[in-house]
Amino acid sequence: MNGTTRTTDYLFQVYRTLIAVLLALALGFVITCFVSEMPLEAFGNFLLGPLTSVRRFGNVIEAAIPLVFTGLAVSIVFQASQFNIGAEGQFFMGAVAAVIVGIVLPLPGVIHVLVCLAAAMAAGALCGWIPGVLKARLGASELVSSLMLNYVYFRLGVYVINYHFRDKEAGALVSWPIRETSWLDQFLQPTRIHWGILVVAAAVVFVYLFLYRTRWGYALRMTGLNINFARYAGIGTASVIVYSQVLGGAIAGLGGAVEMLGIHRRFIWMMMPGYGWDGIIVAILARNNPLGVVLGALFLAYMRTGADIMARMTDVSAEMVTVIQGVMILLVTAQAFLAGWRHRIVVREATRRKEVPQSEGAA
Repeated sequence: MNGTTRTTDYLFQVYRTLIAVLLALALGFVITCFVSEMPLEAFGNFLLGPLTSVRRFGNVIEAAIPLVFTGLAVSIVFQASQFNIGAEGQFFMGAVAAVIVGIVLPLPGVIHVLVCLAAAMAAGALCGWIPGVLKARLGASELVSSLMLNYVYFRLGVYVINYHFRDKEAGALVSWPIRETSWLDQFLQPTRIHWGILVVAAAVVFVYLFLYRTRWGYALRMTGLNINFARYAGIGTASVIVYSQVLGGAIAGLGGAVEMLGIHRRFIWMMMPGYGWDGIIVAILARNNPLGVVLGALFLAYMRTGADIMARMTDVSAEMVTVIQGVMILLVTAQAFLAGWRHRIVVREATRRKEVPQSEGAA
């Protein structure tokens, strides 16, 4: 595939995703017209509400931060043509590990933050290593094992917090507060945007460079494109399967730590927060591109913030965004969607390339 063909295919995928988003939004508006007495006001709040104040736009950034981490975690594994349904549990265990270190260890400021982040990455990596090894060594489906392990990690994390780090004086099932030296400080009032945004930026750059500028990333992508060819070319596909899951787990665990250190400052989740599942949506929208993950996470966070504003200000439920999400994912993943357009582009490009050499020869 030459550079022109790659560019054409990339642009087609971008246009295809944008059309899917617009169609989903149009369907959402049609449904709003049926269920609301004030459809224009409701949809106006949905589309423009997050831009009406600094606090509301800050909510978009806050919501996007964990989505970037889980989107990156899922994208890494998807690029190897593996499944990562375990990002939810890895994110959860990363948060547990960071809170434990934040409570137990008395360390100076920056060092304490770094140790918490490292502990979360180690916990997430270990959680990702298990389905990776099961797939590489035993041929077990990583889809099934990572999905089932989510519940194991959830129960284990809740047990550790409730029986060893629970704040019994609080009026809820929560952990003790972490030490202030482990906080990621919030710096933009009146929002809760915190310095974890720098960790997000570092994670995006790292994943991009790893995938597209290192031999390990190349081996991972080649394994994803054709595992049999990669094996024939001498790539250790078993090790690729393992380290893709480990790296994805480490990124997801890092996201759990950033959420705890920057927003909550104590462990508060007694049920799965759902960020791992959202990461799959973000990865699909981004086509597994690390830079696209940022845009996908911001878009999803923007929609959800708009849906919350719409629910508070009008008579339309916030669940409307679920309908829009579902339609978008169906259209983006449907191979037949705009397949005719893609076929015409390929034929036109092939015809153009065939005519160019003939015209040059005549000249």
